Amino acid sequence: MFNMMDMFGKVKEFQARMKEAQASLNTITESGESGAGMVRVTVNGLKQIVRLNIDQDLIRPDDREMLQDLVVAATNKALENVEPKIKAHLQKATEGLLPNIPGFDLGNLMS
Repeated sequence: MFNMMDMFGKVKEFQARMKEAQASLNTITESGESGAGMVRVTVNGLKQIVRLNIDQDLIRPDDREMLQDLVVAATNKALENVEPKIKAHLQKATEGLLPNIPGFDLGNLMS
């Protein structure tokens, strides 16, 4: 039989673990690069840029627009790369707390 008190307890535990997991997202990092590695951006699980490396050969006033495009491309790639790590981190932190209910997706809580 389904016990509501147990379910409420698990929801509280789920919320606590989710909060803890979200607080530690800054420890997850992923990088993206563009321009054959001439621009490399590293982001954390909070989707913040933590490192930007630009090859010195790209730092020329006449290449400003290309450099801007490469930074944007590398940043977008890094953000794309970190997304699966964020979801895996949050899923692992809350694993086994709530029952597997068909059609009930907790993925939206982990974005």
